[in-house]
Amino acid sequence: MYGARRALFLERGADLSAADPDLHAIFGPEGVLARDLSAYRFRPQQLAMAEAIALAIETRGQLLAEAGTGTGKTFAYLVPALLSGGKVIVSTGTKTLQDQLFQRDLPLIRDALKVPVSVALLKGRGNYVCHHHLERASAQGTFASRADAAYLPRIASFARTSTTGDKSELADVPENAGIWADVTSTRENCLGSDCADYDRCFVMNARKQALAADVVVINHHLFFADVMLKDEGLTELLPTCNTVILDEAHQLPDTATLFFGEEISAGSLGELARDAETEGLRSARDYAPLPDAAQMLVQALRRFRLSVGNVPGKWLQSVVAKRPGFTDALDTLGDALSGLARELGHQAERSDELAQCATRAADSIARLTRWREGLRRPQETSEESEWIRWLDVTMHGWQLRASPLSVAEIFSKQVTDDARAWIFTSATLAIGGDFALYQRELGLGGATTGYWESPFDYAQQGLLYLPRDLPPPNSIEHTEAVVAAALPVLKASGGRAFLLFTTLRALARARESLAAAMEREGMRFPLLVQGEGSRSELLTRFRRLGNAVLLGSQSFWEGVDVQGEALSVVIIDKLPFAPPDDPLFAARLEHIAREGGNPFMDYQLPQAAISLKQGAGRLIRSETDRGVLMICDRRLVEKPYGRRIWQALPPMRRTRELADVEEFFAALPAEV
Repeated sequence: MYGARRALFLERGADLSAADPDLHAIFGPEGVLARDLSAYRFRPQQLAMAEAIALAIETRGQLLAEAGTGTGKTFAYLVPALLSGGKVIVSTGTKTLQDQLFQRDLPLIRDALKVPVSVALLKGRGNYVCHHHLERASAQGTFASRADAAYLPRIASFARTSTTGDKSELADVPENAGIWADVTSTRENCLGSDCADYDRCFVMNARKQALAADVVVINHHLFFADVMLKDEGLTELLPTCNTVILDEAHQLPDTATLFFGEEISAGSLGELARDAETEGLRSARDYAPLPDAAQMLVQALRRFRLSVGNVPGKWLQSVVAKRPGFTDALDTLGDALSGLARELGHQAERSDELAQCATRAADSIARLTRWREGLRRPQETSEESEWIRWLDVTMHGWQLRASPLSVAEIFSKQVTDDARAWIFTSATLAIGGDFALYQRELGLGGATTGYWESPFDYAQQGLLYLPRDLPPPNSIEHTEAVVAAALPVLKASGGRAFLLFTTLRALARARESLAAAMEREGMRFPLLVQGEGSRSELLTRFRRLGNAVLLGSQSFWEGVDVQGEALSVVIIDKLPFAPPDDPLFAARLEHIAREGGNPFMDYQLPQAAISLKQGAGRLIRSETDRGVLMICDRRLVEKPYGRRIWQALPPMRRTRELADVEEFFAALPAEV
């Protein structure tokens, strides 16, 4: 299997004496990794997974690979990828995982195997300082806050000395600081090759390095931005690669839906109006109709906001269209946008920035027109039935969204049209080894599947606790009951807990109730709450404190790794069924029913089981971790479908008795 790869590496002068292409010689107890990496432990599951991935790469096949926590899936795909001799793209779920792969995992494997592989890191353009926008922001001197004004000199100094321009390398400026929007570019406002700073552009430099590298590390948003927009620097890169590895692949259906759909938002239109007015005053000061048109758009945005209201929620297009004043406000918005586009067109030749604004306005008009078309023709009688349009109102603005009911056909075409290997891997792709839902969602019915259980001894390391006498999960009393049931568990564990909620409303109720109850019971554990600090800040404090109780919602259900004694309890308030008021979710259920399927069993239940599996996976993160998983939903034992959900969870010992929980913690070593 490795003959061609071995020859290629020998041609490059690689020393393969210590990196025999036999994977057992690499992953085995006496293998290369064991000799070179002090923390390495042999795991048969990891070796078996690596062999399956190597076969998929060799045959240019499609592999869905689920690996339980602790399997070591990163090394399992990196070793055969680096030995393949071809160009490899590795896509991850987050920029944090990107950095970890690039800075830690890839160098470790490359050095251990002694293979001359070049590696590049490529992020979206919004992660790199833009010289043009930095100079523009400095010249304008107007900032949203004093903090932003103070950050600008630091960013300017960083841009002069940095070789990458990656904002993650500038620790002095928070990643969420408002100033970043002023000193980075977007797809809409990048001048491309017309920019005076094109030759020293950090984005272009990163793209050039990616084109030349053997292995390129990207993220899912960047991957789909290229697939759909052909604008994020991978248009030339993807056709040249032999293998695509998509880690944290459980996120792909949602990410694909986002990118295969469309949206137009208050934020994007407001930014267009500001940029058009600013550039008009700079490059077309003598043309008053342009800033006037920008102000007309601002006024139309205010009127439209009044028509949609301030109550957060999601409403189907057919529902929101019946609101008094909505259609009129939408028409006014369209007219104002068209007016601005017309004036920009008159002045586009006066500067590159005005030309860019004109292009953005035209694109916004096209998106708005497509969204409004759904109001004029019945979706049920045309191909438009495959699309769902809705209004999404948040505390910070609104979005008009349109998404396909299914991304399977679109995504499948991207995979099957290319003669390369595709590896999809995650700890949560299947339920009890069944990949059917995932295969349907992405159109991967012909893919090979592989399932490797975690090497952890869950029966000894964990305890699954379902309290008795809980009220129905949809009752008003449920959250109070969760808090009451959690108190003796927190007392037994000494804090050290995550409380994960399916809704922000339940989290807010629990926060008040738990704080009062802990005060009443004299429990002095630090209480950390989602929203009262960034996720990274809260996790840093949680690890440092050692006995904290953290309350979180969706963002803490996955991608959170707290090993050791700081986390010994994960409490989940209820089974994470998706809210029925989500327009896209509801439309998919209706579609399944029309096709003769069972919406609950075919979609709702497996989705909930996989989400629960993600949340439960926060507890045991290493061979030495010990802890209790507490699920406060009596449907697990009362409903016939409860057994299917049990099968998705780690095989822990189960109990309904509080005494077993107290005994579990009492039996732990004293230092724990």
